Amino acid sequence: MTQAKPKGFAAKRWLGPLWAQVLVAMAVGIALGHFYPTLGVRMQPFGDAFIKAIRMLIAPIIFCTVIHGIARMADMARVGRVALKAIVYFELVTTVALAIGLIAVNLLQPGVGMNVDLRSVDTSAAQPYLAQTQHADTVSFLMGILPNSFIGAFAEGNVLQVLLLSVLCGVALTWMGERGRPLVELTDTVSQMLFRIVGIVMWLAPIGAFGAIAFTVGKFGFGSLLSLGKLLGGFYLTCLVFVFCVLGPIARICGFSLLKLLRYIREELLIVFATTSSETVLPRMLTKLRHAGCDEGVVGLVIPTGYSFNLDGTCLYLATAAVFLAQATNTPLDIWQQLGLLGVLLLTSKGAAGIAGAAFVVLAATLASAGTIPVASVALILGIHRLMSEGLTPTNLVGNAVATIVVAKWENALDRDRLRRVLDGEDVPPLP
Repeated sequence: MTQAKPKGFAAKRWLGPLWAQVLVAMAVGIALGHFYPTLGVRMQPFGDAFIKAIRMLIAPIIFCTVIHGIARMADMARVGRVALKAIVYFELVTTVALAIGLIAVNLLQPGVGMNVDLRSVDTSAAQPYLAQTQHADTVSFLMGILPNSFIGAFAEGNVLQVLLLSVLCGVALTWMGERGRPLVELTDTVSQMLFRIVGIVMWLAPIGAFGAIAFTVGKFGFGSLLSLGKLLGGFYLTCLVFVFCVLGPIARICGFSLLKLLRYIREELLIVFATTSSETVLPRMLTKLRHAGCDEGVVGLVIPTGYSFNLDGTCLYLATAAVFLAQATNTPLDIWQQLGLLGVLLLTSKGAAGIAGAAFVVLAATLASAGTIPVASVALILGIHRLMSEGLTPTNLVGNAVATIVVAKWENALDRDRLRRVLDGEDVPPLP
């Protein structure tokens, strides 16, 4: 007897693949936002609702995935080794990203000639973000990893707090041996249920993409692109250079094609581009990278950690925006001051993970820490921050996908033959 196909199977084939649905929805959203901007802005709740629906599932998915992954490793030395390798890789690549951002903005000089007088700039809109900089220092970040309570970590949705609890529970269950086996199996069952829920929510991805992109175009329009087009164009170009000239060679050294990986995660890239939130695809990335041959334990540790420590696109944004503001306000920055700025960025880029509008908050915190560029100048780019996010969030996503495969290969926990088949399209992941 043949197995019955899910009821939504025929409808899904009729509607086409998810990436095509999202692409069409984005095109419709851009048209609506351009021709009817007021109506486009009113579409924002569709995008926000989709993001919230995914975020509510992230904490329990990470908790179950990491516990099951550590339990499968059954080797605490290996868990520590994987974490150490991931952190080393994250620091090296994000340092390169910061350096490329500094080099690119100095070559393109998007702010030179603007001659902005901050006394004539309205900074009131940036005040809520500036107020958060007091919580963006490294010490507060490290203290923030410790939750106030076990349940509090899930209630707040702090990824690093949930990751810490997951690792502790995974280690404890491993030490318990057979007595902990029922709980490990339970977490696996719960995670399967949660991934099914993600599949249901992802049916709404085209609507979420439509609402988010319609809001962006309707609110900011093409006027923002024209007024600061050199900054936006230069930043997007810098992101492409980093992806293909840094991540591309890394992928080639590790024996896989970056272009094929981009094709494999094209649906996730489109969703992230439209919503400017990489969290919306975190559960799918966990599934896709496991299916691509990466060990479950490695995926469970690297992806959640990378969402705070391996933000390549955010680093490019911080370096570009900081020097741009110096250029626009005629603030002199010599090579040593820029190297000092890079050192500050290495710390502050990790110090505001989990804060709403994190990249913008980190930028303000960096300027405050460096004490060279006027902090109030961040108001100049507040209007196009969301447009710049459409470049930095896909870069973050690609960076974390590459990082997971690299660490898995480094740890000899990568099925290379399976990875080849998956990237060649011969083995399709069973995503709903």
